[in-house]
Amino acid sequence: MTRGEQMQADILSVLMAQDGVMSAYDIMDALKGSYPKIAPPTVYRALSALTKAGQVHRLESRNGYMACQHDHAEETAVLSICDDCGAVEETASNKILDDLAYVAKKSGFVPSRHVIEMIGTCGDCASAERDASS
Repeated sequence: MTRGEQMQADILSVLMAQDGVMSAYDIMDALKGSYPKIAPPTVYRALSALTKAGQVHRLESRNGYMACQHDHAEETAVLSICDDCGAVEETASNKILDDLAYVAKKSGFVPSRHVIEMIGTCGDCASAERDASS
């Protein structure tokens, strides 16, 4: 295993152990013990490779990363992000990908990747809000 592959494996392990979204700097801090001279470009390169490989999601709205929870070979990940507690739930949909492909083809657009994020309130927080208002 090359040093770059080892770095990617270590970053993926850090993200898998995390229950939520991490910034590149959070990941860098978590790896300082194993890689004392780690630098942001190294982390960003590894995250880019992991994202391209479908092992990590970049959450655009949170400027952070999380480990992929599903195999999305023919599906698109849909990330539901709770504004209250920060939980991220990942689901997959092939219908959304079909719809996106239709829209892109119609306009001649050629997408390089799909990032679908829904931001709102998770079921647990919504339930707690309903209970508090009752």
